[in-house]
Amino acid sequence: MIRLLITMMIGAGMLGTPLSVAGEQGVVAPGATVQLVADGFKFTEGPTCDAQGNLFFTDQPNDRILKWSAEGELTTFLQPAGRANGMYFAADGQLVACADEKNELWAIDPAGDVEVLWKGYGDKPLNGPNDVWIHPGGGMYFTDPFYKRPWWDHESMPQDGQHVYYLAPGADSLVRVTHDLTQPNGIIGTADGTTLYVADIGAKQTWRYAIRDDGTLGEKTLLCAHGSDGMTLDDAGNVYLTGDGVRVFGPDGEQIDHIAVDAPWTANVSFCGADRQTLFITASTGLYSVRTRTKAGTSSK
Repeated sequence: MIRLLITMMIGAGMLGTPLSVAGEQGVVAPGATVQLVADGFKFTEGPTCDAQGNLFFTDQPNDRILKWSAEGELTTFLQPAGRANGMYFAADGQLVACADEKNELWAIDPAGDVEVLWKGYGDKPLNGPNDVWIHPGGGMYFTDPFYKRPWWDHESMPQDGQHVYYLAPGADSLVRVTHDLTQPNGIIGTADGTTLYVADIGAKQTWRYAIRDDGTLGEKTLLCAHGSDGMTLDDAGNVYLTGDGVRVFGPDGEQIDHIAVDAPWTANVSFCGADRQTLFITASTGLYSVRTRTKAGTSSK
């Protein structure tokens, strides 16, 4: 049975994990601790926030998308869910999901109806769309690493490498925008649409790219020598990387905080809640949250 805990209650009887806060530079709100919001899942991923402050996340092995409402209620939004992994809300309210059961990019409307947006590159299937970010102009960037899934029949990687792709609004073709990454995984962009961050988990590096007017990527600079699973940004320009808890890096690439999470693997992060000042963390079998000094620095995730 899934056990629920309201995130804002801090005190006797609550589960809490102390945080490592780097003085005034730390991102965690004074006195806040990591709270276990819900558990009993198999593996949580893909947190993203809708316009009302509700959090949606995936339990991929159980093939479902769940909703944690701004009022603290857990419900199942969609099951089966195409083995959805990373997700992001579009401006029109559609939930875009990396559905790697058949290696597709989906758009899901509020009623749960699905439209397949894309499912291949060239004449071959995608490797396995993993995480997605939607540009303010409506274009979609997603990572396509290869992680062998137990629900696939094939054993080898369909594409000639692991890359990042861009789908422009209304486009009839997919554009490959990176060619030299080892295993891109986490992806996030700035609210003004000028900069894209990509975590190359295979090379243990996170890169920053300038976004050109046509959606292709320009100047590439190294943010830090750390990879990541999922990732997000706050309104101070700090980048949140996952894996061993949540490591927070300033815009200059210096680590300013490490949020410890009592779980074997931290998969992804998203700011949510009515004020977008609660960081939600999907980690192994649980969903966690912590109040922060900063707020969301991108439109949804």
